[in-house]
Order: sequence, then C-alpha cells, then structure tokens
Amino acid sequence: MIAFKIMSFEHVGSITFCRIYSGKLEQGMALAQTTRDKKERVGRMYLMHAADREEIKEAFAGDIVALQGLKDTRTGETLCDPQKPVILEKMDFPEPVIEMKIEPKTKADQEKMSTALYTMAVEDPSFRVSVDQESGETILKGMGELHLDIKVDILKRTYGVEANVGAPQVAYRETLARATEIDYTHKKQTGGTGQFARVKLKLEPNETGKGNEFESSIIGGTVPKEYVPGVEKGVQSVWDNGILIGFPMVDMKVNLYGRRLPRSRLVGDRLRNRLARCHEGRLQKAGVKMLEPIMDVEVVTPGDFVGGIIGDINSRRGQIRDQEMRGNATVIRANVPLANMFGYVSQLRSMSPGRASYTMQFAHYAEVPRNVADEVKAKYA
Repeated sequence: MIAFKIMSFEHVGSITFCRIYSGKLEQGMALAQTTRDKKERVGRMYLMHAADREEIKEAFAGDIVALQGLKDTRTGETLCDPQKPVILEKMDFPEPVIEMKIEPKTKADQEKMSTALYTMAVEDPSFRVSVDQESGETILKGMGELHLDIKVDILKRTYGVEANVGAPQVAYRETLARATEIDYTHKKQTGGTGQFARVKLKLEPNETGKGNEFESSIIGGTVPKEYVPGVEKGVQSVWDNGILIGFPMVDMKVNLYGRRLPRSRLVGDRLRNRLARCHEGRLQKAGVKMLEPIMDVEVVTPGDFVGGIIGDINSRRGQIRDQEMRGNATVIRANVPLANMFGYVSQLRSMSPGRASYTMQFAHYAEVPRNVADEVKAKYA
C-alpha cells in the first residue's frame, strides 16, 4: 500500500491515509517501510467519513484507510509485508518557487510556531520551511502566493499563532553562463615549513534540470582523499549562496582535476574558505545568469473575455501555447513568469466580472531577460 496523505487531528495526533493495493491489513500488524528502509507497526485503523472516524480491525485490497501510530512514513512512501518487500512508484514533488519571511509576534508564539510549521511541512511535501543562516529569519517556501496565504491562515486559525509576514518573493536561481577554470595556489609562511596547497578546477554549465555535480578525476593515491570533501564544501558554499543576488546556483558541474595538498587539517580548513572566495571571484568573471520560475497557467473563461485575457497575459511576459473550447467556455493555456502573476486573481475577476477562473503549476526555470534581470538586481542590492 502507499501513503498518500498525512493529517493532524486534535486529541488524536497524526493520521496517515493509505491506499491498499493487495493483500489484507490488520490492526497491530508489523510493516516494512521500504522507501527508506524503516519498520512500522499499525496502531488504530479508521474509515473516514468527513470528520467522523469509524474504527475497524481489518481492511482489504482497494480500501482507503487512515492509520494511527506510523512514525517514519511520509507522503508517497510504500508500506508492505516484510516478507514480500516491494516499492511502489514514488510521488514527485516540485521545488518551491516562492518564499515569504515570517516571525512570531510574541515570544509565546515562537515555540508554537516552530511546532506548527514542522507539522505542516510533514503534511504537505510541497511546503518547505528553512532558516536563513545569516539573519536567523524563518522562511516559508511554497508553490504560489495563495499556497503561502493559506498556510499563514492555518497557523492563525488552527494553531493560534499570531505572526508577522513579509511580502512573497520569487525564488530565483543562478547558473553559470559559460565554462571556465580555476587554478588556485594557497601559500602562507608561518615559520618552519609554512603552508602550501594548489587546486585546479574545471567549471562548466550542466544539462538543464540535472542539478549541481562535483566530481574528482584525480588518479592515484599520492594525495589524501579526506581533503576532497573540504574542496567540495568550498564549492558548495558558493552554490548555496549564489553570486548575483544571493539565490542558489543550479545546473553547474565542477571537476577537481589537479591538486597538491599537505597533510594538515588547519590548512584544509583555510583552503576551503579561500577556495570559496576564489571560486566566487572566478564565477563573476566567467559570467552568471539569472533564472526565474515559469508557470504553466490555464484560464477558463467565457468567450466574451478571451481577447482581454490574452492581452493581459501578453503584458505579463506570457506566451500563449494554445486555446480550445470546453463546452461553452474557452480554455487558454500559457507559460507566464511567476514574478508577473502576483495579484492575477483580482485582475482576472475584474476583467471577467467574476466568471473566469485559473490554475497554475510550476513548469520550468528560464533565463531572465537582461532588462528584467537589472531591475531584480537593483531590488535585491
């Protein structure tokens, strides 16, 4: 069976909704969580009728049940008989494309907010929570403006947490424009033998969507392998913090092909920090370009408003992909930058006297036009 939803209920705790695909499930049964190699035991089992629960002792293939007592199971993971292990196809959740800063209004709300955000992140895999290491601010990340608005409303109504929130911000990304190389030498004379290290790196753009990759092509055992992670951490720190406006770098490949390192942990740590600064400087010279999330937008509208809606989408730097009839309504599909979709629901209602509706989901990242990139850099400067 597969876990497809996790919800928290007052006085009950966390309940995991599961679909049984084969066999029989009984209360108290031991299960294998094969996705992450964990062990689980079924507590109480329920059939859900809206907010009402009907406790049951057994369930069969085709049933949808709610299980209490699962501790290590997340959305999309597989549970099965330990004697017959199997892994069902896992759900893929896109990376968040929008973020918002949040802080509790009082100290009393601080602990409640942390607990509530953890619970909400477990329930919704497309919702992420992180802490900015430099400012200490809590950052909410989600799939859209409405998504984050709902999460803040849940914090207030369900968990009683009063919080101040910042304006939503687009989750831009940065990537390497063209290939380059780094040949960095670290020298420091501190008396005695001094310190010396040399590192050679090749930096190049990776395939779109493949992510960041670090590899070492050094052959032979003349150099201690324990220093490779130190070099990788220096590169990783630049990936995490970006170059232009502080957003993470993506789709970049780094190859360590030359090195001469001493057997000194102190030198290794200093090299990592110096290498990070050298890496950053070289990337600035090689060129870094900004990427923005592009959304797949679908608008359903009566035919009378099609012209105005298409014109509005074009003004938002959108590209119309196609349109078709669905009954008496027209369906317009377009790719639109997320940065230009803020407040779109109000504009759409105004253009169609409340008769049109839209949905959107993340499609891909694309390079930001130069004039728009300059405006974004000025905003985050």
